[in-house]
Amino acid sequence: MAQIKNEAAYRAALKRIDELLPLVNDETPTDDSNYLELDMISDMVEEYEDIHYPIGKPSLIDVIKLRLYEMGINQTKLAEMLGLSTARVSEIMNGKSEPSLKIGRELSQKLNIDPAIVLGV
Repeated sequence: MAQIKNEAAYRAALKRIDELLPLVNDETPTDDSNYLELDMISDMVEEYEDIHYPIGKPSLIDVIKLRLYEMGINQTKLAEMLGLSTARVSEIMNGKSEPSLKIGRELSQKLNIDPAIVLGV
């Protein structure tokens, strides 16, 4: 398959995707030329971005902060949910200490965080 070799080609591919998106929807047949072109260019852009714009794994603290924001709760409420002191939650949130396995399990269950993120794998 063809590859995007430089930033100029990457930008051109993004522009072409923007042009094709209005022409393709869920009802577009998979043998439609616009559908096929969009699929091909999207794969090429994805490959280029994986190499040149990789997205790292989020830290547990970042995920906890996001979930607290999404749930509209603060660290004090989190401490109550986990049965911990606010000082202990603050230590975890500031990266001064790691959560124990028990606390990790509670974080995973109560905040609906993937256990792999909690375990750092």
